[in-house]
Amino acid sequence: GGDSSAEADRLAAGVTSITGNSFAFAALKDGGAVVTWGDADCCRYSRAVADRLAAGVTSITGSGSAFAALKDAGEVVSWGYAHYGGDSSEVA
Repeated sequence: GGDSSAEADRLAAGVTSITGNSFAFAALKDGGAVVTWGDADCCRYSRAVADRLAAGVTSITGSGSAFAALKDAGEVVSWGYAHYGGDSSEVA
């Protein structure tokens, strides 16, 4: 999961739930923003979808090496290692 100190300010308040996988964590905040931390390789994939994780997320689930977030309009956003489900672009 790693060290969350780089995200300490964003995690100081408003967190409603946390989920993890083998390499990282993802916190869901009030308003539906997502904050990720942990293994740099796994978490760096969340940067590619950061704009879609900024608001409106209602739930997050983690697999061994990926995450999927459900948004309030029914959209699914995934990130993490592609071969473990982190890339849903071909089914989106």
